[in-house]
Amino acid sequence: MAEVFLLADATNEHSVASRMRRRRDVKLRALIDDVYRARGQVRLIDMGGTVQYWSRVGLDFLKSRKTTITVVNLFETEIDFDAVDPEIIRAEVGDACDLKAVADGEYDLSHSNSVIEHVETWENMKRFAAETRRVAPFYYVQTPYFWFPVDPHYYRFPMFHWLPRPVRARLLSSMAIAHAGKLDGIDTASRVVDSARLLDRPQFEFLFPDAKLAFERFFGLKKSMIGVRGPDGGAL
Repeated sequence: MAEVFLLADATNEHSVASRMRRRRDVKLRALIDDVYRARGQVRLIDMGGTVQYWSRVGLDFLKSRKTTITVVNLFETEIDFDAVDPEIIRAEVGDACDLKAVADGEYDLSHSNSVIEHVETWENMKRFAAETRRVAPFYYVQTPYFWFPVDPHYYRFPMFHWLPRPVRARLLSSMAIAHAGKLDGIDTASRVVDSARLLDRPQFEFLFPDAKLAFERFFGLKKSMIGVRGPDGGAL
């Protein structure tokens, strides 16, 4: 199991998860470069993200590309307002499945990283994808891949997410499988099971039909999907 922990532990800079995130950051910076060259600025909306994420991408880089970022999150408790850089980043409470206050094309680039799998229902996924495509001409979406055997939310139990929902809920309430450990009762466990629904390729392509799709791989296996619509058509 040691290799599974190494795969999932993003706090370990030597883990596969950390190395993949660094490679992902390189691709994201390249997309921001492309948008900056095309539009002379980058007004970016991060749907369901965090302020800290952009520090990792590089504040000096963002400033050099005239990038301003609006981080939208559903709950105020998920936003670290103390980490906001007023020159670059602002944070708002809002529903990324219904950005009614945002005009069509108001931003240059919409972005989400491991978010769409947490909006709970297929209908919400469709709304999230429609808003992603509506509020900006270009976008970047990353999400874990259903057919990779390790779900990043339950890395202690490979292939866990392929089990029937009632079995997963029962196991979560009796074993320390989730990051938070053993969950308190079947109600909590059932809500946690419903809070993360991984996508496969046909679902992703239905939601983002105009994206160029690339896979991140681990030992040849497809681990996560990245969809991009960029100024050059979105090639990664």
